[in-house]
Amino acid sequence: MNASMLSYILLSCLLLSVQAEFCGVREIIRYTQRLLGDSSVSCPCRQTATSSCSCLPIPERGHELACFVDGTKHLMENTSSNPVITRLYWTFQALLDRSLCKRLAHGDQCQYETKGNVKEFLRKILTTYQEIDK
Repeated sequence: MNASMLSYILLSCLLLSVQAEFCGVREIIRYTQRLLGDSSVSCPCRQTATSSCSCLPIPERGHELACFVDGTKHLMENTSSNPVITRLYWTFQALLDRSLCKRLAHGDQCQYETKGNVKEFLRKILTTYQEIDK
């Protein structure tokens, strides 16, 4: 392996780690795992229900960030005060506003085909960010 190849590999690794950093990956994974372990945020999804536990958008690829903003905002407004949900909401909002996370911010409108309960929504956040972290 020659020196230019080695420097290319190092630069690629650096860019990937910077990309992950701009997406807030580790922080979001940690917060999401904490919420998934918290039974107070779980409730069933009923499309017709008008309860505070209504369904949350499970985003289509490329619209994750906008849907994560919408979903966490809904959670923040409709559940008892939870600082972790609030922190997630503001993190997603900042990433969307500043277009920092290029791998997720393809559109600022939430597009989805299905909705899910809180746990399904949180699992979608977790799997999306775990893919970025790889």
